[in-house]
Amino acid sequence: MLSGPRKTVQRARKLRKEMSLPEILLWRELRKRPSDLKFRKQHPAGPFVADFFCHEARLVVEVDGEAHDRGSRPRRDALRDRWFTARRFKTMRIPTREILADLESVIRGIVVQATDNNPPLKGEGDHAQHGGGVSALERDAASAAHPLPLTPLHHLPSAGGPPPPLGEEL
Repeated sequence: MLSGPRKTVQRARKLRKEMSLPEILLWRELRKRPSDLKFRKQHPAGPFVADFFCHEARLVVEVDGEAHDRGSRPRRDALRDRWFTARRFKTMRIPTREILADLESVIRGIVVQATDNNPPLKGEGDHAQHGGGVSALERDAASAAHPLPLTPLHHLPSAGGPPPPLGEEL
């Protein structure tokens, strides 16, 4: 199970009380345990707080509002995704507009992603359970002169069909 340092745990507690409307709507459905999957909301994970987390499926679900496309946010999101990938977790980024437009399709996409038979992504191993701190990967990425390319691991299609394979370029 992923966990984080005390500071991250405190931030997660605060974020649980301040969830956005799309996060609240998604949580109402995920807490019903679709396909018997247990999700946690605002779960501390190393230096980060995952919006939604399913340990059994090794899946992190992030809700992305408009702010995720601005400023340094794409670079920070890419760093965060790489951190989870290095620990063999799949990251699924869902735009808030998708949640508001078609919550049922979003839930179906999450279930498909969580129940697929793909093995966890290969990485550095599951170091996240040993607490926080900044890894070499994070230091290298943060000090890079150019921004990291933002290649989301997954976005739900607007048409509501099945999600593209994990890691496919969009």
